[in-house]
Amino acid sequence: MEAQTYLAYDFPLLSAFWTILWVFLWIMWFVLLFRVVLDIFRDDDLSGWAKAGWLVFCLVLPFLGVFVYVIARGKDMGRRETAQARAQQQAFDTYIRETAQGGGERRSSVDELVRLSEIRARGDITDEEFNRAKDLVLSGSGPSRTPSTPSSGR
Repeated sequence: MEAQTYLAYDFPLLSAFWTILWVFLWIMWFVLLFRVVLDIFRDDDLSGWAKAGWLVFCLVLPFLGVFVYVIARGKDMGRRETAQARAQQQAFDTYIRETAQGGGERRSSVDELVRLSEIRARGDITDEEFNRAKDLVLSGSGPSRTPSTPSSGR
């Protein structure tokens, strides 16, 4: 009654568990390897030779290189990633803020022309006054070019 049993293969569910575990570990290993390589290139404090050394170490001896890098520079790795995310968010916020504030000169000119047409439609100004104001706005010397003056309330 000497029957060798292989526990993982006697129970198919356990075999599937081990397979999923190994696949997960390999995926995590590649994610860690890519993050380390990206961090090596992202770090501005390292010289070119230091970057090349870390990269060669991580590619020639991948397991040892990545684990040594994470142990030696792991805390700064997180800080660099956080700083990059903040810089990207700040650039995005600045872009949104600049776009929302006026959209540039063209939008302010269009807004001024719409306002002038509404005034002409109400009969507050004549066609000749409208054409002079329109020429001023389109030439760039109208009131819409100065950012400190509000475009409404006149």
